[in-house]
Amino acid sequence: MKIIYIKYAYPLFSLLIFLGSSVISAQSADRSVKPNIVLIYIDDLGYGDIGVNGAIGVKTPNIDQLAENGINFSDAHSSAATCTPSRYSILTGSYAFRNNAEILEGDAPLIIDTEMKTLPDMLKSAGYKTGIVGKWHLGLGRGQVDWNERVSPGPAEVGFDYSFLIPATGDRVPTVFLENQKIFNLNPNDPLIVDYKKQIPEGYPAGRDHPELLKQHTDNYHLSAITNGISRIGFMKGAEEALWIDEEIPFVLDAKVEEFINGKSENPFFLFYSFHDIHQPRTPNIEFVESSSMGPRGDVIAQMDWSVGKVIEHLEKNGLLEETMIIFTSDNGPILDDGYLDYAEELVGEHKPGGKFKGTKYSIFEAGTRVPTIVSWKDRISPATSDALLSQVDLYASIASLLNIELEPADAPDSENHLDSWLGEKESGRKYLLEEAYAYGLRMDSWKYIHPKKDITVPAWLRNKKIDPGFFDQPQLFDLSKDPWESKNLAEDHPEILEKMKNQLLKVLNKNVSK
Repeated sequence: MKIIYIKYAYPLFSLLIFLGSSVISAQSADRSVKPNIVLIYIDDLGYGDIGVNGAIGVKTPNIDQLAENGINFSDAHSSAATCTPSRYSILTGSYAFRNNAEILEGDAPLIIDTEMKTLPDMLKSAGYKTGIVGKWHLGLGRGQVDWNERVSPGPAEVGFDYSFLIPATGDRVPTVFLENQKIFNLNPNDPLIVDYKKQIPEGYPAGRDHPELLKQHTDNYHLSAITNGISRIGFMKGAEEALWIDEEIPFVLDAKVEEFINGKSENPFFLFYSFHDIHQPRTPNIEFVESSSMGPRGDVIAQMDWSVGKVIEHLEKNGLLEETMIIFTSDNGPILDDGYLDYAEELVGEHKPGGKFKGTKYSIFEAGTRVPTIVSWKDRISPATSDALLSQVDLYASIASLLNIELEPADAPDSENHLDSWLGEKESGRKYLLEEAYAYGLRMDSWKYIHPKKDITVPAWLRNKKIDPGFFDQPQLFDLSKDPWESKNLAEDHPEILEKMKNQLLKVLNKNVSK
């Protein structure tokens, strides 16, 4: 028996080594493939607003299935607690405060420097076809925009081959779509005029003057042009045939997504699918009315889930699901009342939009940036949950690592490579994570530091939203593992941790990232 063992042991050992090396090579090959990448970016969706994270009163079966087949992250963050800054950061790999990025009006110029390398730029250089469908809200043009011509610069000038846009957001004019930076369905004999300073003669009626025309009543900031029974911010005139119908937006966007996916080529694609749901004004299509117990806000969550399911359906129909990495997340935390009366506060019931965490959109508290985040890649990512501390700003460098792209020093200055964490191969993520709202916060493990402000006066427009933005004139330190509601300030009890986190935050804020 001993002779037989020796006779066959070496060949068997060699076979095992060969098989093992083949497995390693296969894994290495997996890392070098170029998957399609679909980034699904929801608007104002809170951590607790999906079924898998504990939603009550609304079902999200498609998102839950995505989580069941992928990685559901419990501590992943948007880079800011408002929309324009988060979108800026995810596309540039740079914190929004470095460019003073704030929520923009609908006629604001493009805030991304066209000389700056962006995520779609990088993917184009790797052979990807790039597209964006949905909300933009990063500005267009360079000042006085002629909306009746091709508006430039815009998505094409920062790396997108195709775009179909909501130019700003649903509560701001212009309420028309732009396809490849031209108004979709524009009648040239009915040109569009936009003005954010004064009402336009013979333009669309203003909500301030004609409340009888409104489907939803609003605060004093949304009382300008009325289109489709909704009063917006800003005035406009013309482009009547091009006006969107709010209730049909999800179907229009889905058709463009399907068209983009169906137009596949030999090259992989990157699709930034930027939802308007669940931002106000919330106007669910009749198909989704009363699909939740929470009124319009719950209904548009169900509507949003349907749209997510359609993306998966389009990929499956084209045989692309196994070749596609899907990233599902939100631009900031939840808010119930953001200017339109739809009874979200009254109907929320036992549902907790931010989960167990304190905070909202606009807030430096945890739920302002801790958002639902799921990564799914069929047959490549093992289903799991992850507590890794991650920021959307890191998607840039992490995707570059996936594609074996070496970034230049000036590219994505705040983005860190945490690919292993995004793929579920590593349980930890960032050592420090910046949280940006109208104040600054920093995470380190379970510790949360909120930097004091010189002026803690809350602006009137923010007070009207009945939220706590987290303004303090003294430093705040919380242990989220014991106090997720950020109610007990431990700054005096842990001065060494406080000092460490304050210094790290100041290091980030003062970092020189100039080219």
